[in-house]
Amino acid sequence: KQWYQRRVRGEPTNCAPNFRIPFLGFGFLDNTIMLCAGEYIDITLGSALGISTLAAAAMGNLISDVAGIGTAGTVEQTTKRLLGRSSVLTAEQREGARAHRWVFSGRCLGICIGCILGMWPLFLLEKEKEDECTDR
Repeated sequence: KQWYQRRVRGEPTNCAPNFRIPFLGFGFLDNTIMLCAGEYIDITLGSALGISTLAAAAMGNLISDVAGIGTAGTVEQTTKRLLGRSSVLTAEQREGARAHRWVFSGRCLGICIGCILGMWPLFLLEKEKEDECTDR
């Protein structure tokens, strides 16, 4: 064998995007739901029951986690429909450390990008707070 290998379609490095996209969706939905639910809980229950902002955030995270369980199948099916078949790896490749590293890196990158994009409600919340300050 040569010291280098030619990259082919079934190469473990090609499987990262197939795992990145679904986790991008998970991260996006998770942060979006958590921020919106946490803010709503903070405004309504926080004021009524006197709970802290962190308690409201924790409740928002709980709602987001439960919603994530419900949306996991939908995200995966949508990804499969959009991307088509995942990369073709042999059983030996799938079990190899190299494939596991690429799958892990794809998931990590996907969830990080998704969580960052899922912070979009913060822009709306900041705008609302700015509007409240100017009204006073």
